[in-house]
Amino acid sequence: MTSVVQHGRRRGSSKSGESFGLLITVCFASSAEEAITVLTKAEWLRIQDELNRVNKDKERMTEAANQREALHLQSKEAVKLWSNTIAGQRQKKLEAKKIREQIEEEKRKMTDIEEAKYQEQKRKDAIEKANTQLYYQTDRVKGLHRALLLTEVLKEREAQIEVKQRIKSASKDVDKEFTDMVKTREDEALRQEQEKALQKKLERQAVAEDLKNQIKVNEVARERQKTENKKDGEEIQRLQELYQWEQRMEDERQTEQKRNLMQEHLTNRDLIRAADAQKQEAEEKQRKLFLTAKQKMMKLRRDKETEEAQMQREKIMNKLTVAQQDQSVSEEQRIAKAVAERDAKQAQRHREEEEKRTAMLKSITAHREFMQRDKVAQQTTRDMLQAKKEADRIFSEKQQLKAAKMARHQNLRRDEHEFQAKNAYLVAEEENQFQQYSQHVISAAAEAQRNVFPLCKVAREGIGGGLGPVLGGVRPGYLVQDCSGAQMPQYVSGVTQNIKKLNEVVDIQEAKRRLGFTW
Repeated sequence: MTSVVQHGRRRGSSKSGESFGLLITVCFASSAEEAITVLTKAEWLRIQDELNRVNKDKERMTEAANQREALHLQSKEAVKLWSNTIAGQRQKKLEAKKIREQIEEEKRKMTDIEEAKYQEQKRKDAIEKANTQLYYQTDRVKGLHRALLLTEVLKEREAQIEVKQRIKSASKDVDKEFTDMVKTREDEALRQEQEKALQKKLERQAVAEDLKNQIKVNEVARERQKTENKKDGEEIQRLQELYQWEQRMEDERQTEQKRNLMQEHLTNRDLIRAADAQKQEAEEKQRKLFLTAKQKMMKLRRDKETEEAQMQREKIMNKLTVAQQDQSVSEEQRIAKAVAERDAKQAQRHREEEEKRTAMLKSITAHREFMQRDKVAQQTTRDMLQAKKEADRIFSEKQQLKAAKMARHQNLRRDEHEFQAKNAYLVAEEENQFQQYSQHVISAAAEAQRNVFPLCKVAREGIGGGLGPVLGGVRPGYLVQDCSGAQMPQYVSGVTQNIKKLNEVVDIQEAKRRLGFTW
């Protein structure tokens, strides 16, 4: 049997046994003849590609696309640096635009930095201004400003006094002419006032005449109106009387009609009442007859029931009497025997219960005494332990409180020292600042030829404004011990300073020479 394999597949039997194309047929002699086809390498690869579903055309297209892309990139790299192309010119413009934007960005940054510096300076100026205003609101600075204002007032006062003196000296010659001129003007004004008063008087007289005429006309009209009103009132009164007469007649007619109707109604009411009374009497008689008959029937029924009950009770009593007589003897015997047995059982039970109760009471008493002793011992032990714990706790709490108190006291002392040091530093700083400011103000006032005595008085060293010595940067004031509460004066003058200088020892050698102890 011969078989041909083409393209890797069996085709079945073939009578001719021929090979097609590049196929090579090899025949083997055996019990059954078979034909095997041997494939070339190209055919074998094609078969493998078909089996693995590899698309050669697609691969070739992909390879061609990759080659084109590589060539395109190579071309772009080649023309990238050319300046005479559209892309090169566009790239050049983009680079120039980028450079311009960078320059503008740098300018904006510089502007922002300058603006930030300007805003920072403005903030600093505002803070400095606010601090200056707050400093101006302090009491000492306010006092210094008041003193400065006082110096200005004193200067202005001196200037006003000087001007007043000048005016007084210059106006001595002018007063007479001015007085004459004023007198002439006053006479002219008086004459004009008199003329105006006369004219006004004439005008008032004319107005008064007009008013009198108007009053007369008004009085005539008022009299005419009064007469007409009187006539109208009389007519109205007549009509009112006529209306009242008609009203009275109508009331009398209605009253008479009501009286007739009432009389008729009373007559009919009496007849109706008489008929009702007769009807009620008849009904009352019938009711009484019915009640009498009903009472008789009920009485007969009760009598009959009483007789029947009496007869029934008599029968029952007779039967009970006979039965009791028969059973009385045997019943008494049984009762006596039962009573004796019950008494014996009760006596035995009482004895047993009494013995049990006695034993139980003894055991309970013994147990109670034992428990009481044990409880007392335990309570004593617990009390001692509790007292010891309480003493330890109290001692520990006292120690903790003592330590906390000492720590708190130390912290308070440390805080107080720190506060005093800080306060002293701040007072010194404030005093230095105030002295600098006051000296500047005093110098400016002296240059402006102002009286600097109030400023010097306010600018004395020390806070407080008193007359005492400076203690810790504060100049206190001392009050007298009376109801006035006035401040004690400062006894510091040239004489006191000289006495202090004489009595204060600065140089011991100078003191010896002054006293004559020289050798």
